[in-house]
Amino acid sequence: MTQSGSAAPAPYGRALALLASLFFMWGFITVINNTLLPHLRSVFELSYFQTTLIESTWFIGYLVASIPAAKLIEKIGYQRALVTGLAVMTLGSLMMVPAARLPSYEITLVALFTVACGIALLQVAANPYVAVIGPPESSESRLTLVQAFNTTGDVLAIVFGKYLILSRTTGGTTLEGTQLTYAERMADAQATQLPYLIVAGVLAVLAVMIARANLPALSDATLRHNAEERKKHSLWSHRNLVFGCGAIALCVYAEIGVSSLFINFASQPDVANITHEDAAFYLAFFWGGMMVGRFAGAFLMRGIAPEKVLAAFALGAALCALVAVFASGPVAMYALMAIGLFISIMFPTIFALSIRGLGPLTEEGSGLLIMAIAGGALVFIQGRVADSYGLNWGFLITAACCLYVLFFALWGSKPTNALPPEELQPAPE
Repeated sequence: MTQSGSAAPAPYGRALALLASLFFMWGFITVINNTLLPHLRSVFELSYFQTTLIESTWFIGYLVASIPAAKLIEKIGYQRALVTGLAVMTLGSLMMVPAARLPSYEITLVALFTVACGIALLQVAANPYVAVIGPPESSESRLTLVQAFNTTGDVLAIVFGKYLILSRTTGGTTLEGTQLTYAERMADAQATQLPYLIVAGVLAVLAVMIARANLPALSDATLRHNAEERKKHSLWSHRNLVFGCGAIALCVYAEIGVSSLFINFASQPDVANITHEDAAFYLAFFWGGMMVGRFAGAFLMRGIAPEKVLAAFALGAALCALVAVFASGPVAMYALMAIGLFISIMFPTIFALSIRGLGPLTEEGSGLLIMAIAGGALVFIQGRVADSYGLNWGFLITAACCLYVLFFALWGSKPTNALPPEELQPAPE
């Protein structure tokens, strides 16, 4: 069955619904970090640089795992790769329990790295799968729509982290800069055990569901054809993929730089002067904007070229970042919140535009794009800027990242040497 129809066949609709749950779950577990980071900063008495270094370790997992993930998908297929990714994420989540009980900064880093490797495998498999599962002319809209469920997980993760981590700790319910005793910090460390046990349980159940599902696969003829075709083509001859890797790296950096430092930024006396727990409430609006933006973006792209929609959103995000840099008081916090709305469609739209025309190179191209997510590891640079000059100045980097995405939308996304799309076979009934 090819992608030439005007709409995805019914079995693919069921598959998309199940895949949406994957997008939801990895969004959820990724964004728990936004409440985890200020928590760990308090428990281990970290600088902003050391705090953002934890986030960097998370994204190094993408760098390490993405290319092996693409090779694994070629050997075992999309469905088994999805189950494997969920199993790895479950293991990493369970490791967070001894990390909290000890507590151990080192085990925490290893656990988060393990979870990130599992998510990298899911991303390499699920993103291109959603893009090719239906008609190619709607791939950007379809991927943006499914990514909206990813952001729904983001929003709920903030609520989850606020009530199960920050509200249960001394560090989370006091103002920024409050010095905690050793006993208070050790008691706070235990707060992450229950949340990660719950996450591990949900991941395990989802792995069983995916394993038992009937998902459409690439046809055997297409797989044999693609294996030969890959030898004839170079990824680097596709301009949209090359510039797309840079755009993915920088849009992730922008997203992580804002979300990781938002709670500390809003808690400052010259911004909103609120507790970490209260700041998490406003951070939920950042992710809520991401969710709304993706649903709106998926709708807009039905009638407007995705490149134009991406350009408009990138410009809006850059302007909001500049307001956060130069304004003060609640206005700066609101501008940072608004970035979520504009940054929302960047990742799924860039991804779909970048793999357009890759044909048999789609898996390898997807591996490179997911590896580019490791751009989020550079967020420690923003932590260093924050330590040296102030949190607000770091958002100049956010503005610069968004301007590169604007360049990609206007020129870098235009495909070169386009190849025919891949084919799918329906799932067995």
